[in-house]
Amino acid sequence: MKRNSIYIFFCSLLLLTVSFTEENPYYIITKKDVRLILPKDFPKPVYDFKNNKISPEGFTLGRRLFYDPILSKDSSTSCASCHQKFAAFAHIDHPLSHGINGLIGTRNVPALQNLIWQDKFMWDGSINHLELQPIAPITNSREMDESLLNVIKKVQDNKDYALLFYKAYKDTVITSERILKSLTQFLGLMISSNSKYDRFIRGEEKFTEDEHRGLTLFRMNCENCHKEPLFTDNSFRNAGISYDTLLNDPGRKSLTGLDSDYMKFKVPSLRNVELTYPYMHDGRFRNLQQVMEHYNTISRQDPNVDKSLVRNMKLTKKDLADLFVFLKTLTDQSFLHDRRFADPFYKL
Repeated sequence: MKRNSIYIFFCSLLLLTVSFTEENPYYIITKKDVRLILPKDFPKPVYDFKNNKISPEGFTLGRRLFYDPILSKDSSTSCASCHQKFAAFAHIDHPLSHGINGLIGTRNVPALQNLIWQDKFMWDGSINHLELQPIAPITNSREMDESLLNVIKKVQDNKDYALLFYKAYKDTVITSERILKSLTQFLGLMISSNSKYDRFIRGEEKFTEDEHRGLTLFRMNCENCHKEPLFTDNSFRNAGISYDTLLNDPGRKSLTGLDSDYMKFKVPSLRNVELTYPYMHDGRFRNLQQVMEHYNTISRQDPNVDKSLVRNMKLTKKDLADLFVFLKTLTDQSFLHDRRFADPFYKL
């Protein structure tokens, strides 16, 4: 009992001294910063934080873990290495993910946003819970190549984390559950809902004539898969792209074994899509113009293509230009520049 009292006193003393972020007010997270504000026009979230109450301390711990390369086997690669804030937490440098030792993954890095509205994660839906999602990249041999047991040990050996866990959980016990829940608090608050499109829907801003035409074209040709307001229906579809024999990736079929799931990949959200290039599960399209041209000329002869895509849209150059202008209205600058999600290791 006496030893426990001394330990608590020591931890309390640490709270009054140093912390790696609190020296700079820019990085300080308050109760106001972690309020879960759900957009009025969004559906009910899948993940509700009922068993993972958000706190400034839990969020701060999750942010630190997200940006810390200690989660990888050689401490070279963090979650943020692939999920870059300026790219809406996607990765614009490479078509495929990169990991430790310069290894290249097999799929494009998806953007991170509005995750609490998703019921499945990864391009093939192999993860079905937000709290479990970080395990996939951490343990992937071509990404972070680490085990949760080793992550726990390395975090335990890091003196900064003793303080952070004490602040978040009132003791310094470090477990995989606490690591994953803290990461989820950080990831779950990545809500993008203040683009020009959103302000237009709320009646706060007007669209140009071209943006209006683009929205109309979008609703006629794209909304079957990319449903407003999330701009995805969270389904898995065959988008009619050719099979890459080098990657040898049959999509969701690799998970289910069903022929009907051949080349089906998750429909990504189009929010911030202007910044999340390259596109598709393998990053084969460098820009949005190539994506739109693909859907405008998709082969109706492929029996595996999603039925909603097997039609000739016959969009003109003007149509495609207006559609592109509309897609740019989905860029959420306030989300991209939100200080809460900034790298705490970066010295301003």
